[in-house]
This record gives sequence, structure tokens and C-alpha cells, in this order.
Amino acid sequence: MLTDQTIQTVVRAALVEDAPWGDLTSALLIPETAYATARLAAREAGTFSGGAVFTAAMTITDPRIAVELAVSDGDAFQAGDTLATVSGPARSVLQAERVALNFVQRMSGIATLTASYVAEVAHTGARIVDTRKTTPGLRAFERHAVRSGGGHNHRFSLSDAVMAKDNHLAVLTEQSGLSVTEALLAVRAQLSHTTHLEVEVDRIDQIEPVLAAGVDTIMLDNFTVEQLREGVALVAGRAIVDASGNVNLSTVRSVAETGVDVISVGALTHSVRALDLGLDVVLDAEPDAT
Repeated sequence: MLTDQTIQTVVRAALVEDAPWGDLTSALLIPETAYATARLAAREAGTFSGGAVFTAAMTITDPRIAVELAVSDGDAFQAGDTLATVSGPARSVLQAERVALNFVQRMSGIATLTASYVAEVAHTGARIVDTRKTTPGLRAFERHAVRSGGGHNHRFSLSDAVMAKDNHLAVLTEQSGLSVTEALLAVRAQLSHTTHLEVEVDRIDQIEPVLAAGVDTIMLDNFTVEQLREGVALVAGRAIVDASGNVNLSTVRSVAETGVDVISVGALTHSVRALDLGLDVVLDAEPDAT
């Protein structure tokens, strides 16, 4: 998902946004011949993500910049750890600094939050997954960060799977005059054998009519813990059970212990706090060209 082409496209756009006509401050204050070594430092503990993106922000700005990563995506670190070392022309390092930090701080924040959720459910068989509640244009970055934290990805886009929610079903049944089961069977008949079908329900009594259509996944939306247990027992392995709605770190353990297979957590990407990382720069003399 996080391809080199995606990284290049997104990072280049961010760099142009931040310095459309260059970095006026560095051009005026920093000698052209100045070189710098900078340390990407952790100011709090967390889980790392975004090494390739951080590197791209530096090297696209100036190919002469060298980046040495001290950790890999998915690695845990402590406050004070050095996560990467950057060296190159000082003007270029300073120009790239903010964009590089913005990406790696947000991605590491997502990875760190995801790792906290994953730890809460590690004693169960439940997977923590993200949703489409991502920052427009940054979905590949944010979903990569979820995987760095040990989580999993839901469908990447609307084109990847059929996911019928309450509004879809309301329109479908009203327009067709069919029951939910009949309408979903008609949908299933149009799908290839490789296309996944997930259907959302918000009441216990909706489960059987949906299962009768042979869906692959049933999403139990905004169910209480007691209702989730009842729903899991009713499904009885006939479909993957996805729990969704208002899940947080204080509730995710009890949700997982109901026996659901998947827990969808929009907060992984839409309510995350960027991790506190910093780039500490020390100016050096220009390296010997020989």
C-alpha cells in the first residue's frame, strides 16, 4: 500500500506547499556552504512509523542529504532515543525539517496508539483494524502506521469490497420492494466469488435475515458488550463478526472478550495525537571534498 510512488507524490506535494519558492529564512541566515548533522530524537516513548517517508522528505529536498535510520517501522523506543541521523547541506536540512517531522510524528502517533489497542486485546483472537476515517490524501501513510503498531487494515477504499450500511439497506429495500435477505441475495448474485460482502446491523433481530443472505462479515454497530456476546453466539461462526462504534482504550478489552473477530477503531486515525519527536541540528564545517 505504501509504495514508493505514493510516497514521492505525497511528499513532493507537501514540500511544495511548505516552500513554494524556497526557504527564505534559511537562504538569508544560513551560509550556502554550511553543512549540518541532525538527530531525530524521541521526546517520549512510542512505536516508530514513517522511516521511508521521513527519508523521502529529506532526499527529495536535496539528494545530497544522507539519512541513517536507527530504528525500523514497528520498533518500540524510549524517550531520549535517537531514531535517525541526518547529514547534508544545512539549508536543505532545515528546509525539509518541518515536513519530515510532520509525517513521522503523525505516523508514529498512530502506530503508538494502535500498539496500545493491540496490547489490550492480545489475550484474545480479536484483530484491531482501522477505518476509512483517514486524513484525505494521507490514507496510505496512516494505514501503514496502523500496521506498524500491530493493527490491521479494513478495506482501503470504496472500490475494494461491498460494505452495506443502514442507509444502503434502507434505500435498497425501499426501492426494490424486497426483504433484506432477498435484496442481499440479489446483490450477492452480481458479485464475483472474490469480492467480500460485509453488512452492518444495529439490532439483534437484524442478524438472522442478514446471515441468511450468506454474507462474509457482519458488523455489529454500537452494540453493548452484552449484546455483542449475544450476537457472537447467534452468528455461531457463520460469518466474521466485526464490532464497531464508540470503541476506546477503556472498553476495547471487554469488547474483544465477547469473542468478536474484528474490532474497527476509527480513533486510530481520526483522533490521534502526533508523537513528540524533534530534530536537533548541530552545524558542522563543510566536509572535505577529497
